[in-house]
Amino acid sequence: MAAKTEKESLRILLIGGGGREHALAWKLSQSTRVKTIFCAPGNGATGKLCKAFNVPDLFPDQHADLLVFATESNIHLVVVGPEVPLVAGIVDVFESHGIQCFGPKAAARMEGSKTFAKDFMARHHIPTARYRNFSDYAEARKHLESVDYKVVLKADGLAAGKGVILPSSDSRQQMYDALRATMVDEQFGSAGREVVIEEYLEGQELSFLSFVDGYTIKSLVPAQDHKQIFDNDQGPNTGGMGCYAPTPIASEKLIEEVHRTILQPTIDGMRKERMPFKGLLFTGIMVTKAGPKVLEYNVRFGDPETQTLLPLMDGDLAEIMLACTNGYLDTIDVKCKPGSCVTVVAAAGGYPGSYNKGDTITIDAEAYGVKDTHIFHAGTSLASDVLRTAGGRVISATAVAPDLEAALLKAYNTMSKIHFEGMHYRKDIAHRALSHHSISASNHERPEVPLTYASAGVSIDAGTELVNRIKSLAVSTRQFGTKSSLGGFGGQVDLAAAGYEQSPIISSGVDGVGTKSRLAIRMNKHDTIGIDLVAMVANDILTEGAQPLWLMDTINLHKLDMEIGVSIVEGVANGCIQANCNLAGGETAELGDIIKENHYILDASCSGALRKGRKPLPWKDDMKKGDVLLGLTSSGPHSNGYSLIQKIIERSELPYFSPAPWEPSTSVGLSLLTPTKIYVASLLALFEKDLVKGAAHITGGGLVENLPRILPKGLRAEVEAKSWDVPEVFRWLKKEGNVEKEEMARVFNMGIGMVLIVAEGHFSEVTEILEEKGEKAVRVGGL
Repeated sequence: MAAKTEKESLRILLIGGGGREHALAWKLSQSTRVKTIFCAPGNGATGKLCKAFNVPDLFPDQHADLLVFATESNIHLVVVGPEVPLVAGIVDVFESHGIQCFGPKAAARMEGSKTFAKDFMARHHIPTARYRNFSDYAEARKHLESVDYKVVLKADGLAAGKGVILPSSDSRQQMYDALRATMVDEQFGSAGREVVIEEYLEGQELSFLSFVDGYTIKSLVPAQDHKQIFDNDQGPNTGGMGCYAPTPIASEKLIEEVHRTILQPTIDGMRKERMPFKGLLFTGIMVTKAGPKVLEYNVRFGDPETQTLLPLMDGDLAEIMLACTNGYLDTIDVKCKPGSCVTVVAAAGGYPGSYNKGDTITIDAEAYGVKDTHIFHAGTSLASDVLRTAGGRVISATAVAPDLEAALLKAYNTMSKIHFEGMHYRKDIAHRALSHHSISASNHERPEVPLTYASAGVSIDAGTELVNRIKSLAVSTRQFGTKSSLGGFGGQVDLAAAGYEQSPIISSGVDGVGTKSRLAIRMNKHDTIGIDLVAMVANDILTEGAQPLWLMDTINLHKLDMEIGVSIVEGVANGCIQANCNLAGGETAELGDIIKENHYILDASCSGALRKGRKPLPWKDDMKKGDVLLGLTSSGPHSNGYSLIQKIIERSELPYFSPAPWEPSTSVGLSLLTPTKIYVASLLALFEKDLVKGAAHITGGGLVENLPRILPKGLRAEVEAKSWDVPEVFRWLKKEGNVEKEEMARVFNMGIGMVLIVAEGHFSEVTEILEEKGEKAVRVGGL
């Protein structure tokens, strides 16, 4: 049957019923070339798409019945989703009867046999792990005992994405047991009668999905999936629990290298061996220190990569498929939109082992209609308008947004509105991108060069570049009387020029941000943690009645990441501007293995002054019974209690990119990164009028530990806990962590970041000034 060329004329038969096929049907339905899509068998959602109809009694292994249906239904193009019918030769079945089919013929063997694929790579000098193929168990066991490196065991045939056994430890016994289970016990059936034992490659994986017409290759942006069932890449392999794209490690240079050294030689090699590839080639890549290497070939769209990449693809999928099958792909543009896409997969309880089917699925109405957010069904069925589970991987939430963090938030927000018994999904999709564990594409070669300070992990050039890039930030904080230059040995303050003509009293303090920095690292957001650093020391200086004048910061890290370093200092500069003090200088130190990789520790010292004649706070002798305790509200936990906070989050299994239960408009992580309030401008206005007798910065220890530090003997502070509204974040932490109220009060500020002691007669004036400064003040008790 000849292919149609008229617009809006294509009748397509889409074979399969998983999440991949739902995404393919969704994208094909947008084509002006497509009139009708028949999904065989489809799932609980494909039949509801525009132009799409399910054929529930037709399955991918029924080649003869599928051919009859295609002939009787005047099908112009067959699109094959799963690998099994492709490897079994279904493309030949259709094309021998004149029906075009998107997919490879003989070249499908590249996925059908891992031993064949490895030998093909060796013949065509395509970079991959060193390996040996075995069909005899005794010989395989002997080889396994002889190698002195970690290995991966792969069943030769198709095993639904589960035939790869990775070493979970250095124990060889695990691999011996896996080898026996595969070859002798036939855990994967006939697929495991022959195996590949190959070197375990270190690095990060990438998925390249490439349209091919036998000669021309056009790839979508590289994606990264998550194969293992549990967070932190733990547990057995699955078909895929989530995916995101694009990936930070896929630089233009790396993509060019993969095309030049892997993809083009692969397509050329298949053509030379008289099995030209037409269709979608999925190449699994490991980015190692020695360069990109092939892990595997798949001869069809990946799952869940398809659900992730098609929403980013800008173009007509049907037109591209026709170009591949007819050999004119070089005339078609394959483009991707800017932005990021994330897919989170929900699986049935027990998967990838045995699992229930038939459980009812409910989806909240709020999950639908959100722009650039999609719910792709996989193992679902629909009967009498009741949606039920029908597979291991059940359903997925996909979201597109301008950046990765926003896409994650939208995807997890959607997933939180899907419900069924035993539902499980990973909470750490894209964790590699967010933790900056990426291997740079420029680090492939390891030439023999003389040792340098940089080769030992410390880059003087990077340090110099950082200083040059942040000098202007420090200059922007300069105050009258201060003189400093980042990159020098220190800074000076001319106190007379600063307005302190007579000898002033100098006040100094040192503090840090503690484990809040771990959250900044997890979220890959470093531009506010510097504000926290300034706030912690500047607010401390305020409690002595002093005006912060200059600050010196210290950034200790494993290895300097330039962009992270600049981002941190941007935050410090922002904080200094708010605190009206000068960033006089600092120290950035690469400490190698002393600090965990990709982590950093922030500290700062701040100095300030009191004008001559003004008494330092607290004025304990002036305090008396009846004085008012005035609380200045906090912006959240500020910078204290984050070890406990993160412990509670981990126990709750709440994803950091999911909507915050206490602040649904943002994510858990971003809410908790709200910077500490800086009270300098508000309090200095009060100090000028001598309206404050004492100030307590409510940090670690809470009200119960910090307030007594400013009280004289013979007086006690009575705090009325119900006098202010405790922010929802603290209520949630208390409930979720089952934390006693006494412990909460001892760890957190509970919504009050600074407490002032003022005379009853000054209360109205003080609150009026604070309101003018935009500060919310609450009477919380008295002496």
